Amino acid sequence: MSGPARGDAAAAPSRGAPLWLTWIVIGGAGLLYAYAVWNAIAHLVSFLSSGLTVVGWVALLFGVVFPIIVFALALAVGRRRDVGALALLLLTGLGVVAVFWLSLLGYSVLNMDDLVDVSL
Repeated sequence: MSGPARGDAAAAPSRGAPLWLTWIVIGGAGLLYAYAVWNAIAHLVSFLSSGLTVVGWVALLFGVVFPIIVFALALAVGRRRDVGALALLLLTGLGVVAVFWLSLLGYSVLNMDDLVDVSL
């Protein structure tokens, strides 16, 4: 006997989680990443009335783009993995976005003179 018979259930390839579960994980994570983008846009708009320097524009616009980049990267890395690994990748990326967001908030509060054009 070299292997299981063709009709044997053990020989059938194991199926992963249902596709709808994968889409729920991606959608839920997408909402959390969208919330991070929304907060970054609100933070950028709050500084617009003061007038931004070039450093301010670069820093605050990167704060808007960074969650999108991390989400796309996590999806690219996790697209061929099972749902659990994909969820962990998306959660790890969300943690990186949160650390970056707190760093950006701290930078914008402590270095407001670098971000805002005070000559206006």
